[in-house]
Amino acid sequence: MAPRTGLEPVSRGAAGSRTAPGDARPGIRRDHPYHVDSGPIALPDATIAYAAAKAALSNYSKGLSKEVSPKGIRVIRVSPGWVETDAAMRLVTELARSTSTDYEGARRSLMDSLGGIPIGRPARPKEVADLVAFLASPRAASITGTEYVIDGGTVPTM
Repeated sequence: MAPRTGLEPVSRGAAGSRTAPGDARPGIRRDHPYHVDSGPIALPDATIAYAAAKAALSNYSKGLSKEVSPKGIRVIRVSPGWVETDAAMRLVTELARSTSTDYEGARRSLMDSLGGIPIGRPARPKEVADLVAFLASPRAASITGTEYVIDGGTVPTM
């Protein structure tokens, strides 16, 4: 068994979310739950069950925040859009192969299927990790009961 880092999920919520106790780096407290899920993706063929799971997670997070914030525990929901992970790059490679196009063409097609990404690219894993590390840090001590969408502008939320 691998040693624990403090980043392991303590529970798995609706729609594949993760609730973790905080960042394992020095100076970052471990008592700040946060959710990282696949975000509020607006897909044309999204299922009712998927949408319901997302709504349930959002409402759960809001309710949990109201319950535990007075006890000094923060609840923050992080919702990334498409993140260009190794698995995502393999998917794009497979899409390119199956549609007889190049990698960039398949990548663009996938971005278009998500409704476009205004910044012109998916998020990078480090960008999501940096946001979570900041939110779990003492510098964000007064942030609770909110959601951060990190999707390059795919779903405008202002």
